[in-house]
Amino acid sequence: MDKIDFVLPWVDGSDSAWIKQRNEYLGIKNDQTQDSRFRDWENLQYWFRGVEKFAPWVNHIYFVTWGHIPSWLNTDHPKLTVVKHEDYIPKQYLPTFSSHPIELNMHRIRGLSEQFVYFNDDTFIINKMEPEDFFRNGLPRDYCIETALVQDDINNPFACILMNNAALVNMHYSKREVIGRNWKKWFHPAYGKMVFRNMLMLPYREFSSFKYSHISSSFLKSTFEEVWREEGEVLDRVCRTRFRSRGDVNQYVMKYWQYMEGKYEPQSPKIGKFFTIGLHDRQIHDVLRNQKCKILCINDTENIGDFRQQKRNIKDSFESILPEKSAFELSYKDSGGMYDKKCD
Repeated sequence: MDKIDFVLPWVDGSDSAWIKQRNEYLGIKNDQTQDSRFRDWENLQYWFRGVEKFAPWVNHIYFVTWGHIPSWLNTDHPKLTVVKHEDYIPKQYLPTFSSHPIELNMHRIRGLSEQFVYFNDDTFIINKMEPEDFFRNGLPRDYCIETALVQDDINNPFACILMNNAALVNMHYSKREVIGRNWKKWFHPAYGKMVFRNMLMLPYREFSSFKYSHISSSFLKSTFEEVWREEGEVLDRVCRTRFRSRGDVNQYVMKYWQYMEGKYEPQSPKIGKFFTIGLHDRQIHDVLRNQKCKILCINDTENIGDFRQQKRNIKDSFESILPEKSAFELSYKDSGGMYDKKCD
């Protein structure tokens, strides 16, 4: 079996040094951050527990961080390497407070295997997975489903970024030729009813966008290297922007490039689920406790109600399926008494 690595970036939004540096570049004088994207749900240990229990075959985990490390993390684990931003991101892009330079330069991580899986820290493995769930025949597993893109919130730059991704690949590839070369993958039965989206989008001359999953993404490192060769000027501009902007592209452009090249093996979208706290609370706990999929993304937003109560509820649901500490966690004794045995 070819080696498969996992890459997990993480930000400790409560780190005062990080907050101070971020606010200096934002021109903010206080030492606080109100951005929900950096709020700590204190559930990262369940990501590691899920990997150990449900994907023990992983070759290596690269834990990417600004510099902070959870007090409970066993950094001596043989399958774990802590990677700081300056260890792999070119210095001209640092410091960065955007996820895009962190993502777009992942191929530069020293020792990273050709086949790797990118996780956000809100995306968890909650059921048994095999290497074939991520790669088959040396190619990433994915679902290539074209969709019309709607900008339903003018304050959300994400739709603009997705459009930028599609615009970039449209500059390099003919939609007609791409589908002609890979029509079996384009209309694969694994997509279920969603295959009709690809049929409905056929009359359009160019690619609009693609269904995004908000779960893990399987990549070939060589794809990153190729896109940097072909569109280095665009990626360089994005990486020099310290904060996310509407003019960016993100890691999805690498997925799109793999679609264009036919470098993927079709997969059912049902492998994972995406839910938002405050909107889908019942579904989150039902899917998590009953392990109704293999990968679950628990998305944070500003309007979630009682943060402390929501955090307790989610941790309780994780404890129902992952109650035992993993070897990625220090024992209470090893952590100098700073880490509670119950992870509370």
